[in-house]
Amino acid sequence: MTLPMSSRDPDPGSVRKIDAKALWSGGVATAIVAALIALVGILVCRWLFNIPILSPRREGAWGNASTAGYTLAAAACALAATALMYLLLLSTPRPRTFFAWIIGLATLVAVVYPFSTTAPMSQKLATGVVNLILGVAIGTLIVEVSHRATRRTVLRGGPPNPRNYPPPTRTPGDTGYR
Repeated sequence: MTLPMSSRDPDPGSVRKIDAKALWSGGVATAIVAALIALVGILVCRWLFNIPILSPRREGAWGNASTAGYTLAAAACALAATALMYLLLLSTPRPRTFFAWIIGLATLVAVVYPFSTTAPMSQKLATGVVNLILGVAIGTLIVEVSHRATRRTVLRGGPPNPRNYPPPTRTPGDTGYR
C-alpha cells in the first residue's frame, strides 16, 4: 500500500510577504542581545573562572578595547544574519532551512577557530563556548523574528486548477459528440 507524500512546498498560488520593518527591528534587538551575551561571556570567564578570554589578566575584568570590539563584532554578526535572512526570504524556497545551515556552519567555524591559536587551552575553550552560545542565540532569534515578519498571501486569479471546475453536465439524449 502506498501513501501519497505530502508536499512541504507552500501553495503555488500564494506569495510570501515580508514585513521588513518587523524583521529589521527584530534584527536590531538580536544585535543588542548578542552584544550583551558577548559582554556577559567575557565577564563570566574573567571574574568567575579567572580566564583572560580576550585580553591579558592585568587588564582587569573589563579588559581593553578587545572587549568592546568583541561585543561590537557580535552585534555586527547579528545584523549580518538579519541581512542574510532578508535576502533568503526574498529569493529562495525554504529560506529558514538554508539559513539554519549557514548559521550552523558559521557557528562551527567560530567555535573551532580559537583552537588554531597558540593561546592556552582554557582560553581556547572559553572563547569557543562563548562563540557557540552567540551562534545559537543569533540563529534562533533571527529565525523566530523571520516567522513573525512573514505572511503568506493567497493569489486571486492564479493559474487555473482543473480540480476547481465542476464536472460537465449532460442532458438526456446528449451523446457527447458535437
